[in-house]
Amino acid sequence: MTTTPSGQGVGLGMPQLPAPDYPDDVRARLETDAREVIARYPDSRSALLPLLHLVQSEEGHVTRTGMRFCAEMLDLTTAEVTAVATFYTMYRRKPSGDYQVGVCTNTLCAVMGGDAIFEALQDHLGVGNGETTGDGKVTLEHIECNAACDFAPVVMVNWEFFDNQTVESAKRLVDDLREGAQVAPTRGAPLCTFKETARVLAGFPDERAGAVEAGGSAGPASLTGLRLAKGETGPARVVHPRGSGGPQDQQPAEHLSSHDAPQQTSASDPSHPAGPVTEEGE
Repeated sequence: MTTTPSGQGVGLGMPQLPAPDYPDDVRARLETDAREVIARYPDSRSALLPLLHLVQSEEGHVTRTGMRFCAEMLDLTTAEVTAVATFYTMYRRKPSGDYQVGVCTNTLCAVMGGDAIFEALQDHLGVGNGETTGDGKVTLEHIECNAACDFAPVVMVNWEFFDNQTVESAKRLVDDLREGAQVAPTRGAPLCTFKETARVLAGFPDERAGAVEAGGSAGPASLTGLRLAKGETGPARVVHPRGSGGPQDQQPAEHLSSHDAPQQTSASDPSHPAGPVTEEGE
């Protein structure tokens, strides 16, 4: 017992007991998978990141038991494993939902509506940042840039893209997830649960039909630099400074980005197709 400056006692508490181990059958299965991962690296400690995804696929978040398992498999201390698990935000430290719904609130997505979407979803779901709905279906969080600025504002579900979202389309999306309706990302692989996503991130084959073949390319704005590098040129666009007396009603020769022509789109609303998508390199 120690005291504060006011003289009130503060209990230091008992040291935390070691984390329990996995049940024997779970431990045996995880060890088999872990050895497969470790064999890919010349230095075993390099396998720590995928192993953390592996244990996350077991329980939906990285538990003390999972960190103990990683430490034992890699001959590390639990402190070394904890330092990594707490550094990267993709590793969850508490139970979370089947679907991690992340709203990009970085600069461009924010000004295009991301801030409004995030605020609306908090009210709609009755949760705060990093919190999970009572049914255990959805965990809501704001996320940093996901390199999809030409489709802003972007919402991600288990790291799959839902482009050109609006407040209403985002509400429909989370409602569909909670009701168990089939939801298709704007591009990329079909949606799966967070545990299934974690196993894929651990480096194991995605066995869902069509998942590997599914693709999603950058939008036209993202590919402009590639076109220029290849020597391709498009119609010239002249931007006149404000107040210069230049033509203010001149229309651009083409829309290089969905920002130039905002669309009310939603992957959860079949009547509205996604934003512009091209094959990479076109």
